[in-house]
Parts: sequence; structure tokens; C-alpha cells
Amino acid sequence: MPAATTTLRALAISVTALLTVTGCQTLDDAGRALGRSDLVNDVAARMDQAMELTYTAEYRLAGGEAASIAQEQKPARSAYTYPGGKLTVTKEATTECETAEGRPVCTVAAPPATGKPTVAVFTEAKRRGLVTPPVVVGLLTAAALEPAAVIEQSDTTLAGHHATCVAVSQVPDPFSACVTSAGVLGSFSGAVDGTTVELALTRYTTTVDQAAFEVPAGAGVVDRRPADS
Repeated sequence: MPAATTTLRALAISVTALLTVTGCQTLDDAGRALGRSDLVNDVAARMDQAMELTYTAEYRLAGGEAASIAQEQKPARSAYTYPGGKLTVTKEATTECETAEGRPVCTVAAPPATGKPTVAVFTEAKRRGLVTPPVVVGLLTAAALEPAAVIEQSDTTLAGHHATCVAVSQVPDPFSACVTSAGVLGSFSGAVDGTTVELALTRYTTTVDQAAFEVPAGAGVVDRRPADS
């Protein structure tokens, strides 16, 4: 997924260029000391690589509700489901569905100019508890550029997969995020745009059910794409 990976890679490079190696240090797998910029760059690089994978990740949200992220490469497309809604992004369209009440309603808009989803398209998903990898990278980047922030690393296992965790404190909105060795978001806990978000990976597979990219059964569809799109 070229555009998405370029975005994440640019974020990682910008952090490395702007930060000095100060604050909390940890060790990488080879025992080398990692500074704040190295830590951010490592996590961003893992997420970057994951944007080129085909996978399905299922999550448990606060309160026990469920969400998921599914993406594949041929064709390149992704789907995000969350309580009361669903977002699908393909080269042809961005489709956002409201499923909370009564008959589902889906609004079809033009695809992102880059061909890949930007942080802006995840507004409703964030509001309903699903924070996505690009959003996490943005939060981590902003925290890493904050001189007062303390960024610490730890390791854990989520849904049977090893994960590297980053905890950010001494900022207005502290948060923690874990990323699996494959680069898939493993967990997140913190505030996003004023909303408290908690999610944890419950299942990860390298396959995708094609139904993930379909609109809900019986949904009403409103197509707002320009006539020539």
C-alpha cells in the first residue's frame, strides 16, 4: 500500500531528524541503547511494514464491544468495523456505514486522493472506540516531539503474539500502545480527541473474509461520488 507506507515512513523520518537522543532509554533485541527517536522509529517502521500485509485483526473494546481491521493487497483495500458503524476504503470509493439503529445506511464518497485512507477518514471510528495505526503513529510522533514527555518500552504477549509496548507519560493525554512483531496494532489505551479509548487484540489471521468489504445486508446506499468518478 504505497501511499500509506510513505506517510508512516515520513513520520518516522521526521521524528528521527528532529529529536536528540534524550530522556528514557531502553534496550533493543541486540542489547543496544535506544533513545526516544529510535523507539518511535522502531514502532513506526513495524506499522509501516504491516500496511503491506493481508490480515484480519479483531479487537475487544472497553465495555466488551468488538471491532476489527481487515486489509488485503490484491486489490488494495481495507475495512474497519466498530460499534454502530463500518468504513471501507478501496480505489473506487470510501464507504461509511451507520449500523447503530434500524436499517443500515451507507454513504459512498470518492476515494482518498492518495488512493489510501488518511487520518481524516477515521474520525467516526475514533469516536466509537477504534483507533487505527495511522492515528497511533500520529499520537506517538507528537508525544516524541514534546520535550517533557517520557516514553518507555516494555514487552508483552497479545492473542498469542509478542508485542512491543510504548507508554507515554508527562503529557496532557498520556497513552500506551502495543505493536506486534508483524507490525499490527496490538493494544491502545488513552485519550484520542478527548475520548477515552481502550482496545486489545483478541485474534489475528493472515486471511480476510471477503464479506468484510461488503455493505451490510439490506443497507440503503447513498452515492455521493461525482458523476465522472
